[in-house]
Amino acid sequence: MERVAAREIMPRFRHLSDHDIAEKKPGDLVTIADIEAERALARELSPLVPGSVVVGEEEAGSNPSVLGALAGPRPVWLIDPLDGTNNFAHGKPCFAVIVALCQSGEVRAGWIHDPLRGLTAWAKAGEDGAWIREKDEVRRLSAAAPAPMKEMEGSLGNSLIKRLTEKRDAGEGDIPARMVRYRCVGQEYLDLARGRLHFSRYGGCLKPWDHAAGVLIHRKAGGFSAIIEDQAPYSPRPGIVRGTLLLAPDAAGWDALHRVMNGV
Repeated sequence: MERVAAREIMPRFRHLSDHDIAEKKPGDLVTIADIEAERALARELSPLVPGSVVVGEEEAGSNPSVLGALAGPRPVWLIDPLDGTNNFAHGKPCFAVIVALCQSGEVRAGWIHDPLRGLTAWAKAGEDGAWIREKDEVRRLSAAAPAPMKEMEGSLGNSLIKRLTEKRDAGEGDIPARMVRYRCVGQEYLDLARGRLHFSRYGGCLKPWDHAAGVLIHRKAGGFSAIIEDQAPYSPRPGIVRGTLLLAPDAAGWDALHRVMNGV
């Protein structure tokens, strides 16, 4: 991930030409960096696990049937080659590379790399802890400790931020202190696992390359998450599933946040 980002992503940051950027659909951009990084990651990851297959965001966009591999027994490298593409395309320093290794519907390992800051976070199923390496220093990650609702900070969609802010301004109930949206889930998962954000909520289409690695890293860092609709743990499924994923410091905080957000 680090080699590919250094070779395919960073030289293009703030150096994209108009022909290097396209729209997959209105407002959903793809750049030459996304495409070339995905190709390079696929080439380099496949040999690491014999018999594995690669499912990348860009390939899945043109051929959704490749997501069916997540239901099978073969190991699957799940790749988001450049998370936060819109930020990247507009020169905003908030993007990441996300890779998860999945098998039989479970996440075996996950990595998130921040090319700008040169740091990488990871966790593995069956092992204690989540870890981050920055400037050759490795340390254990810790999700945010439980906190009163009015002291929490987290990531929400813009419409929910607006409704909760209006409710807080009207003096109605306990509302989180700070609500943001990075437009890069990889960076949000890094801050969740580092304890800089208490919570995050993702609704609508839950794309597996966005969440598989981050949920594992957050859980191994001590956090709690579940799908709101059935309160089941998140798992990557063979398709882009509609649902709502909520992450919190612990189960009690999850319940409290769900009640607050469900009431607006």
